[in-house]
Amino acid sequence: MIEHLTEEAFREKIFDFTKDKEFKYKGTKPALIDFYAQWCGPCKMVSPILEELAKEYEGKVDIYKIDTEKEQTLSSIFGIRSIPTFLILPVGADPQIAQGAMSKVQFEKLFKDVFNVDK
Repeated sequence: MIEHLTEEAFREKIFDFTKDKEFKYKGTKPALIDFYAQWCGPCKMVSPILEELAKEYEGKVDIYKIDTEKEQTLSSIFGIRSIPTFLILPVGADPQIAQGAMSKVQFEKLFKDVFNVDK
């Protein structure tokens, strides 16, 4: 299941930017965060793909969504200028950013190559 993150939930589950200066992901599983907006066409195309992936990778990868219109602080912290933008959070490694809509095959490759996770 995909969870929609508020700023408070982000600080609790991902990273508390009010306390820590250096980014350190708090999660125990790799995560993908989709920065999106309701009006964004490419975001709407990606959404059902992420729903499928959330089911197929349940227990292996956490998938979150952040509405850039509602959570403007989070958008500005990560310098989100175009959407969709994906924050890629491997456990114990540096985060990565990917911009633009991706296919299911591209997400699966990312999960395998960056997260070392198969279905």
